[in-house]
Amino acid sequence: MHVFVTGAAGFIGAEVVRKLIDANHHVVGLVRSKEAGRRLTAIGAKVQMGSIEDIECLHRGAAEADGVIHLAFFHKFSHANLRTRLRILLGGNPRLASLRFTKAAAEADRRAIETFGTVLSGRDCPLVVAIPTMSLSPGGLATEEHAPDPNSLGSGRVPSEIATLALAKRGVRSSVVRLPPLVHDSGGDKNGLLPLLIRTARDKGISAYVGEGTNRWPAVHRLDAAQLFKLALEKAPAGSRLHAVRDEGVPFREIAVTIGQHLNLKIDSIDVDKAGSHFGWIGAFASVDNPVSSAITQERLGWRPVHPSLIEDIHEGHYFRR
Repeated sequence: MHVFVTGAAGFIGAEVVRKLIDANHHVVGLVRSKEAGRRLTAIGAKVQMGSIEDIECLHRGAAEADGVIHLAFFHKFSHANLRTRLRILLGGNPRLASLRFTKAAAEADRRAIETFGTVLSGRDCPLVVAIPTMSLSPGGLATEEHAPDPNSLGSGRVPSEIATLALAKRGVRSSVVRLPPLVHDSGGDKNGLLPLLIRTARDKGISAYVGEGTNRWPAVHRLDAAQLFKLALEKAPAGSRLHAVRDEGVPFREIAVTIGQHLNLKIDSIDVDKAGSHFGWIGAFASVDNPVSSAITQERLGWRPVHPSLIEDIHEGHYFRR
């Protein structure tokens, strides 16, 4: 199968590309830089330069493919094009710039999905889109049968999930893979949320959790996540929701304790009103209870996470080597 992959050189995307190539798929990866392109070429993929804001580029990539895996999302201001950056900076109250950035990123994501849908409609081609589990209702154990929650902290991505699954009615074998906040791999994770938590603990001199720290975060090793994206491309039913989750919910306090022990730092609770100043932009998520099951995904696709759990991976120690 000829597959177009966005975010192909990213932390998860690069492993997805490797899995696809190992399974004899032909991959074209969308990248923003020549350096990222060289990394993809080295593992056997072809390269298409561009961004998810370039609709013509996305149209061309999807039109020449038998399937699409959409992983790209701009998490940094520098990922947006110049016009979008100016709109964010000059679009009103400076204090609301971060909100405008979040909305612009979500809107770019939705437009990309609609573009893929237009190209793939009626062809029975797979479209697999990455969505965060934080778009689910907090508290109870979420399954694949649960719809996204427009009142969740991850609500910005809800329109993307709805748009993706709606494409099943237009002859697209569309599916979403919900990713937990902690996709980890101590062998190569430098920019994910776990390294950010570790850097924050180092910088602040304390490994912190919010309140009692009983809120749970799901997790998965990136090699297991990459395998699920491959399986979804190959055989996920149209309109299906899949969960790339090994650890259904690790208490945030346990994560903080493990980090603190490795760094030989004080481990302590902070009040919820101090989470933003301590954790930065992820402070709003640090107290969210986000337990998620993958039982249906495992039964439906025969996916079995076999790589280390979150705590096992942290104990490997690679995250703490400077």
